[in-house]
Amino acid sequence: MFTSTSVNAHFLFRLAAMLYDSLLLLALWMIGGFLYLPVTGGDPVTPADPFFQLYLLAIAYLFFVGFWVHGGRTLGMLSWRLRLIDAAGGGPPGLGQASLRFVLAILSWLPFGAGYLWSLFDSERRTLHDRLTGTRMVREPRQG
Repeated sequence: MFTSTSVNAHFLFRLAAMLYDSLLLLALWMIGGFLYLPVTGGDPVTPADPFFQLYLLAIAYLFFVGFWVHGGRTLGMLSWRLRLIDAAGGGPPGLGQASLRFVLAILSWLPFGAGYLWSLFDSERRTLHDRLTGTRMVREPRQG
């Protein structure tokens, strides 16, 4: 839950959490790839296979949105004491809000990461997709 001692997350902490989460997601994709093999009858999967691409996107969606909705943080975010919150209420985002943020976060990467770099110039350090979905990424103080 958002507290008065939580501050909006700096770009470098976000980047570190994204790196950590990308390694976790890569591991999930590898496991998912092995589980997908029976669908192909054991034949190799081509990168251009649209069903496989949607399957990997679904794994990423379940990973990020699942963590955001249940507690507001992924494992990478937990390592850096980051939490995604609803800017209005201070709790974790709802399913619709987190789903929209997932889509917009992907789009934020397309123009050379401009949606993420937005946080470097934003007075509240919010990314473009945070602004558009009404979310905030906060860094919580150390415990104890």
